[in-house]
Amino acid sequence: MNMSEIKQFSDCKLRGELRHNVAMNKHVSWRAGGVAERMYQPADVADLQVFLRSLPVDEPLYVVGLGSNLLVRDGGVRGTVLLMHGALKELRVESANTLYVEAGVAGAKLARFAATHQLSGAAFFAGIPGTVGGMLAMNAGCYGSETWQKVQRVLVINRRGELFQRSAEDYEIGYRHVAARPSPQSSPASGRGGDREKHDSIPAQEEWFVAAWLKFEAGDSDTARQEIKTLLNKRIATQPLNLPNAGSVFRNPPNDHAARLIELCGLKGKQIGGAQVSEKHANFIVNVGGSTAADIENLIKEVLDVVDMKTGVKLHPEVRIIGEAA
Repeated sequence: MNMSEIKQFSDCKLRGELRHNVAMNKHVSWRAGGVAERMYQPADVADLQVFLRSLPVDEPLYVVGLGSNLLVRDGGVRGTVLLMHGALKELRVESANTLYVEAGVAGAKLARFAATHQLSGAAFFAGIPGTVGGMLAMNAGCYGSETWQKVQRVLVINRRGELFQRSAEDYEIGYRHVAARPSPQSSPASGRGGDREKHDSIPAQEEWFVAAWLKFEAGDSDTARQEIKTLLNKRIATQPLNLPNAGSVFRNPPNDHAARLIELCGLKGKQIGGAQVSEKHANFIVNVGGSTAADIENLIKEVLDVVDMKTGVKLHPEVRIIGEAA
């Protein structure tokens, strides 16, 4: 953007925080990567609407939560990063057994909140190292449960700052996959966060999740808390949580596990620069110290190539890679 376009930000009545030249290694769980030209952390959904309306239509835009499923290349990001974690953080009981949760809420916080309010079926969220927005975008899950199994409806926003409510029927939902599809009618969003407009089908332009209404079963707090504790103990025992990582790097192929295939190919412990295939869990790549984003990306490619060559199975990364090479 040129200076006159940047001035738009200060001319708008924004309440969030705009920063320039932000080191993204502080905002991704791999602790590697380049610099974002701009980062905006909105004050709330209404503020996000104002910000999006102020952007030039060709401004590159990236949405980030905890950065736990993200690799930013060493050359950095041209454009604007929207930081949802610590921003869209409202979490409340909407009605019987239903929670309203915004995109920046971390999975562990959601699980504990549900337990406190005697709801069952939310414990698995504590095992997902991300925020609700990212979980919705990829249908994140663990230990036999997935995010969209709990979704009643979602609130989305587009580049024009317009908000819409969508149902699960508006999306193609699968294993680590969520894609919008045309629908005969969409419900206008109502009751929260600024303008609510109605339209007939999902537009071709990009939308982002800003909130969801999640349905759970009635339960009791003690049982729910014990489920969370058991799940977290299992994570500690089986995953390399002591080193920077992005969770599972590859999707599990049908009727198999990526970790088994990677270990079968002798890749456990394989290292490029400061990036290593974890010796504790082969579907994790960890930063053992000083790793660049290029180290991690090259190791991902190495694993893909070797597993394909030795087993004939084409693994697919779960992680999102953005930005430019150094």
